[in-house]
Amino acid sequence: MKTSAFNYVGKSLPRIDGVAKLTGDAQYTDDIHLPGTLVGKLLRSPHAHALIRNIDVSKAEALPGVRGIVLGKEAPICFGILPRAEDENALAIDKVRYVGEPVVGVAAVDERTALEALKLVEVDYELLPALFDPHEAMTREDVKIHKECEVANIERRATLEFGSVEEGFAAADHIREDTFFKAAITHAPIETHVALANYRDGKMTLWSTTQVPHYVHKAISRVLELPMDRVRVIKPTLGGGFGGKGEPFSYEFVACMLSRKCGRPVKIVHTREEVFMSHRGRHPMHMKLRTGVKKDGTITAVEFQNLLDGGSYGSYGLVTLYYSGQLLTLPYILPAYRFDGVRVFTNKPACGALRGHGGVGPRFAFEVHLDRIATDLGIDPVEIRQKNALKPNTMTLNELRITSCGFEECLEKAGKAIGWNERRGKLPRGRGVGIAGGGYVSGANNAIYFNPMPHSSVNISVDRGGGVTVFCGASDIGQGSDTMLALVAGETLGIRPDTIKVISADTDTTPVDLGSYSSRVTFMAGNACRSAALEVRRKIVPIIAEKLGVPEETVQIRDGIASAQGYSDKTLTFAQAVVLAESRGTSIYGSGGYTPPKLGGSYRGAGVGPSPAYSFGAHAAEVEVDEETGVVRVLKLVAAHDLGLALNPLAAEGQVEGAAVNALGEVLLENHDILAGGQHACPSLLEYKIPTMLDVPDVEAILVESVDPEGPFGAKECGEGSLHPSIPAVVNAIYDAVGIWLHDAPITPEAVLAALKKGEQP
Repeated sequence: MKTSAFNYVGKSLPRIDGVAKLTGDAQYTDDIHLPGTLVGKLLRSPHAHALIRNIDVSKAEALPGVRGIVLGKEAPICFGILPRAEDENALAIDKVRYVGEPVVGVAAVDERTALEALKLVEVDYELLPALFDPHEAMTREDVKIHKECEVANIERRATLEFGSVEEGFAAADHIREDTFFKAAITHAPIETHVALANYRDGKMTLWSTTQVPHYVHKAISRVLELPMDRVRVIKPTLGGGFGGKGEPFSYEFVACMLSRKCGRPVKIVHTREEVFMSHRGRHPMHMKLRTGVKKDGTITAVEFQNLLDGGSYGSYGLVTLYYSGQLLTLPYILPAYRFDGVRVFTNKPACGALRGHGGVGPRFAFEVHLDRIATDLGIDPVEIRQKNALKPNTMTLNELRITSCGFEECLEKAGKAIGWNERRGKLPRGRGVGIAGGGYVSGANNAIYFNPMPHSSVNISVDRGGGVTVFCGASDIGQGSDTMLALVAGETLGIRPDTIKVISADTDTTPVDLGSYSSRVTFMAGNACRSAALEVRRKIVPIIAEKLGVPEETVQIRDGIASAQGYSDKTLTFAQAVVLAESRGTSIYGSGGYTPPKLGGSYRGAGVGPSPAYSFGAHAAEVEVDEETGVVRVLKLVAAHDLGLALNPLAAEGQVEGAAVNALGEVLLENHDILAGGQHACPSLLEYKIPTMLDVPDVEAILVESVDPEGPFGAKECGEGSLHPSIPAVVNAIYDAVGIWLHDAPITPEAVLAALKKGEQP
């Protein structure tokens, strides 16, 4: 499928919300002001692990200006994004499990009064031993963070095995074993978490900075025991999510509880420190890899062990655990594979989903591990990847169905762009290049909870003036999904995308979409939108054909003008056709939905990993290492990404570049560290370092189009999979530059100097 065959698809188009954001007209949650709105604040635990013996709010209630206080016992029903991990309360009831856990909610006439009220609340805590090391937490039977854990503080153990691992290792000419550590990172969105709740006439309306309005809607109904039709969740413009707003949060429930108690709107705005306390970021992972290969680099067997520090609650942890094992089989052919993973609770903020969750740590480990194997064998790192690369239209050994796959083309183009053949191993000492590969899902094949509904639904209405409005529950979190919907609808209908209105993420007015996570929106909402637009087209084309007196199959619409092939003198505007339909009593609308095909194996854990399509990529990095200071500078990053077909190349390149820069922060700067006692080491953007404009090198995004047969116009994901390979590409480039291997990320100057001084490999 060639982009030249389309009117708008494949063209670089501006975002439909670009002007509003540029001029400041875009309305974020904190921009919404309702008459009589109260300020909500949360009292948070200063302790990492403690029983709550008593809470006295009498002094706070007596403070002038305080309008309401809520406690955990007023909302005893637990919530969680996964049905098998509903282990949190809106406010802690009997126990706190991390520093910063919300305990009391207060609503007052202004912020100063609310903060003063928090100081007057008296909480009697009984301190308990706290666990911060996942290895210790895995064995301590005497300290139970959750009493439901059968063994110590292990939330879940996952084991997978495919093929004969023992035979695979027996057939290997070379076996290598390495250990790795990937530290936690957090999302650092520019917009903090905000919720505005208004309980009026028996109905709760919540405006929230959420990526998943549907799941928040469902959770509010359940926890507050309100019928679903008495709850409305709206996501206004959102200033960044990256997974950090991808599940229900305490502050959303508390805002609703306070509004219901006070009879007035209540707004809760997190400080930056509270965002760090809420976390839900990348799991710290302690990883061990063992791989067998033939002399020519052909992989015979892989064994992977992974210990995940999950923090205090379940969150997305079960999915992250299984993703870490299941997705390691991308993008290579593994004839035998064994995975043993454990997620444990510790007394830290819960870890959850962060861009590319589950796959980032293991991909870092395996791609560095693979480079080390290539070095052992004297094989070029590109060659060993090509030799083991997955092919299109195949099945992995853990039954992941591969449709389109442009991985080998990504390797070729990334290598060429970085000058691999001419420069690898040939640059002056201190300069080097590295390469790595990766793959990711285009949406999870299974919904978070079982239901028979489509994963995404879209309605399209056409008004009497020919105006087209797309209604979809998908959340635009900055990635441009509203623009994608307008583009898909415009291409299908033959009208300019910038004339289409998109209404999204409002549970009262839009059909269900499961939200923005696991790179699902373009593939799933895009397919749903195309189906809805095709229904509109089926209704309007016969009317156009009849009016023009031409066969239906000759009708074509472009830029809102209908004409017929072979009848150049006959035209009709789209708007005129709509009026004609309305005059005949025919309303023009369309509905479409998308449900993935049934995929995956029958083994335990097979529900996590299957996707209707997988993206693939290869990144190459050039670095400079200062051997006196240990500072690593990335000079250039090439990100070649197989995204099926680029619906909007400008937007796709932005996603690929953004993901690559995200990864640079992870590999060189970011560490969401928790100190002894549970305090946050870097609770602000002054201490927690993320890349700035001065840190970002030349980033070259290369879009590889494999054209997926099941994606909308052939498209698949590009926003998360384009992060994974950057981290190991940088690490591998450091080896090329100064001959040291680094197995722990982030890579600090101190670690570089220590490795240089040691002068031997781990």
